[in-house]
Amino acid sequence: MNKIEQAQEKFSILDKIPLGAFVLDSDHTVLFWNCCLEEWTKIIRNKILGSSIYEYFPHLNQPRYAIRLKQIFEGGPPTIFSSQLHQYVIPVPLPQDKYRIQHTTVTAVPALVGEGFCALFSIQDVTDLTFRVQEYKNLRDRALAVAEERQKAKEAAETANRIKDEFLAIVSHELRSPLNPILGWAKLLRKGTLNEAASLRALETIERNAELQVQLIDDLLDISRILRGKLSLNLENVNLASTIEAALETVRLAAEAKSIQIKLNLDPKIGKVKGDSSRLQQVIWNLLSNAVKFTPDGGQVNVDLKQIGSQVQIQVQDTGKGITPDFLPYVFESFRQADSSITRRSGGLGLGLAIVRQLVELHGGRVWAESPGEGQGATFTVCLPAQPQTPEFVREERKASGDSYPFPMLSQPLEGITVLVVDDDVDTREFLAFFLEQQGAIITTAQSAHEAFAAIAQSQPDILLSDLGMPDVDGYALIRKLRSLNADQGGKIPAIALTAYAAETTQQLVFAAGFQLHIAKPADPAKLIAAIAGLVQK
Repeated sequence: MNKIEQAQEKFSILDKIPLGAFVLDSDHTVLFWNCCLEEWTKIIRNKILGSSIYEYFPHLNQPRYAIRLKQIFEGGPPTIFSSQLHQYVIPVPLPQDKYRIQHTTVTAVPALVGEGFCALFSIQDVTDLTFRVQEYKNLRDRALAVAEERQKAKEAAETANRIKDEFLAIVSHELRSPLNPILGWAKLLRKGTLNEAASLRALETIERNAELQVQLIDDLLDISRILRGKLSLNLENVNLASTIEAALETVRLAAEAKSIQIKLNLDPKIGKVKGDSSRLQQVIWNLLSNAVKFTPDGGQVNVDLKQIGSQVQIQVQDTGKGITPDFLPYVFESFRQADSSITRRSGGLGLGLAIVRQLVELHGGRVWAESPGEGQGATFTVCLPAQPQTPEFVREERKASGDSYPFPMLSQPLEGITVLVVDDDVDTREFLAFFLEQQGAIITTAQSAHEAFAAIAQSQPDILLSDLGMPDVDGYALIRKLRSLNADQGGKIPAIALTAYAAETTQQLVFAAGFQLHIAKPADPAKLIAAIAGLVQK
């Protein structure tokens, strides 16, 4: 019986243990290879028996292993090869290029033939235990991190909910407040007991508060477009001095009412900037309006325009209530106000400065605020990239839009024009009919798409003015069906969508459906007249 056969008989008990085990002769040939190692390494016993261990595991020939094995073959004490990940005696691959983790004990056993010793390797696989310990540590660390994140998220959610609740309360207050004088004066006008002066005051109050509501709604729509990335710019070369003067006109009356002086220091040599003139005017108007609002009676607002290098700088400085250091970092955030309590002295939704920052950044610029502290005024600075100076600026043609009305106003600009007004709201329908008839138009009204088609079949109008949100058949379906008809059936009638839906996505849908123009309610009367006249004259 040879050494290998003797080893199989002597060490057969090692096939029954859940450890890897093999025996090396003093010449490093494998005498025994147990079942567990066959399963781990996928190396068949009959293949490795009698072979040098170095043929399969050359790393065991390294000095740190060879020296200790030499001691074992000389009958030395047991030795332990401590293994870490990727430092192993017998590598057993795992999925995704990972390896098992083993602890190996090497013991000297008497040689099977003659004197000397063999080396018995017993290998304990601690991969699963090690991974479980590591997984426990990872789970514990993740649990602590999740708990911390949850606490932060809870605090952020509570802050967000508080800000949301405060904002909704402010929205409700700001939208309802103008309704009180509007409804109150409207009821007094209806009774007919007011004299001429009081009637004029009533109409002025109604108009002013209605315009305030429109501004509030426009701010909400603007911030919604900005947050969704749907706000587009109509770029051209803009003269900022003219833009500042135009914005100043809109706040002049408010400043005069508080005896606030507005001083302009506009450098006439400033070049133009590339931007949307109406949006830049909105930026300056918001800054001026904010300055006037928070500056006490008799105060002063300074507006400077100058160029610093390649940047054009606008500064609006006031002598108002100032900004506290705690609130200064949040002054440009949406829905944030330094004072959101019911005792606050100024109105508004807290969106104006948020819109300013977004519009300035869309123009490639930046804006920041500075204030020495409460009661010491504030300075808002806008920097925009200047256009390179050339002998002559070539003004870009602005895209045609629903806000472009180049048509002259006449005493009765709609004389003889037949208009079909379609709206399910009786008040809106009657007002439009009355107003347009005052401009010389011949009006037919319909409260539904069905009535509209009946009217068109009887007599085709020169233009269709239709609402979008109507029961059963909406304005989109109405215009699509109309555009499917032949020209002699009314398929080519010009059409304007007059609707309270004012989002830019609505405009895209309006044009795609077949309308020529989109005008948001409440419509400016002059623009509405010019739009009707313009479409009919085309």
